[in-house]
Amino acid sequence: MKLLITGVSHKTAPVELRERLAFREEALAEALADLRSRDGVEEALILSTCNRVEIAVTAADGYDPREIVDGFLSGRDAGSAAAVAAHLYYCEGREAIHHLFRVAASLDSMVVGEPQILGQLKAAYAVAKACGTLSGTLDAVLARAFNVAKRVRSETGIGQMAVSVSYAAVELARKIFGSLDRRAIMIVGAGKMSELAARHLRRSGASEVYVTNRTPERAQEMAKLFQGTAVDYSQFLATLPKADILIASSGAPHYILRKEEMQRVIAARRNRPVFLIDIAVPRNIEPSVNEIDNVFLYDIDDLQEVVNANLRERMKEADHAEALVAEEVERTMARLKAAEVTPTIVGLQEQLEQIRAAELEKIKRKYGPFTEKQEEALEALTRGIVNKIAHGPISELRNHAGRADGAPIIAAFRKAFHLQD
Repeated sequence: MKLLITGVSHKTAPVELRERLAFREEALAEALADLRSRDGVEEALILSTCNRVEIAVTAADGYDPREIVDGFLSGRDAGSAAAVAAHLYYCEGREAIHHLFRVAASLDSMVVGEPQILGQLKAAYAVAKACGTLSGTLDAVLARAFNVAKRVRSETGIGQMAVSVSYAAVELARKIFGSLDRRAIMIVGAGKMSELAARHLRRSGASEVYVTNRTPERAQEMAKLFQGTAVDYSQFLATLPKADILIASSGAPHYILRKEEMQRVIAARRNRPVFLIDIAVPRNIEPSVNEIDNVFLYDIDDLQEVVNANLRERMKEADHAEALVAEEVERTMARLKAAEVTPTIVGLQEQLEQIRAAELEKIKRKYGPFTEKQEEALEALTRGIVNKIAHGPISELRNHAGRADGAPIIAAFRKAFHLQD
């Protein structure tokens, strides 16, 4: 049996091609049924996300899995075969297992360590199981991939550091306040980044949300999104003392918060700390505000520096994760090798035992009866001979299991000893 992964990803193909090759969720079951119905295909899985489209199959001996998958893909409206082929990658056998483990562990993702891909792979697995296209080697490899991903998460820090500006804001807020429970947020402006930052802060425990905008309707829209309170833009400074965290992303061409204004705000807060996140360009908050005690101001560049530092740390953790993946690949290969030749080894041992027992019975009929000690000696002698004869062939079977040239050698061995498939 042969394992093959064929695919394109953000590393090998532009988004235009990935879009054309992608499988809609509602069409996945039909595509899997089509793939599984092709001669030689024993198992199939399709992983289709915005960053990658991968097709994993196991094919019976005597069939070329590349030819099968290429034929399957040629039926998709993705442009000329040559244009698609230029962006495809193929991973077979051990390389395919290594690739699957790296994908599950988020080592092959656009952002190393992001957890989304594992959920997407599990969803693809669930669809394939429901369609009955997983039942053997590929099924076992995927189940192992999920365990490998779990081990990488628990034994490395690959997913612990924020690598987006909005997550970095949450990480910094936690350092300032310890816990974000019951903290109040004020949003000035209604940009996408401020919305994302507010969402992350809300999920982390922040309770109240105030929203203000030059356009009242937009403020009310966003306030509704967070079950918060819309504040008239003219009341921004009067309301600010209620906020522990300010997210500023207004399109104003000048500072909307200056040092002297912030001094009045912090006095009204009785010097309780406040975290100011200025993600506007040009900036909304006068930089000298950061000189005030218990005021912590971070602009977009500050947040990006945090992100870059965290990315560097993630890459260090990725080295550790790569070592774990390599170790798990070796373990999996050893298991698969054993599973591949175990039926042949068991068949050989059973056949040799039948021969031994039959020949021993002939000797007993011809020269017996034997004493108990004589029978024990004959049993030990014949078993020892059979075991010594079997040792060499069994060792060779194990050595050839999983190798590219192993299948024909194992097949020849079965034929020589008249072992059933």
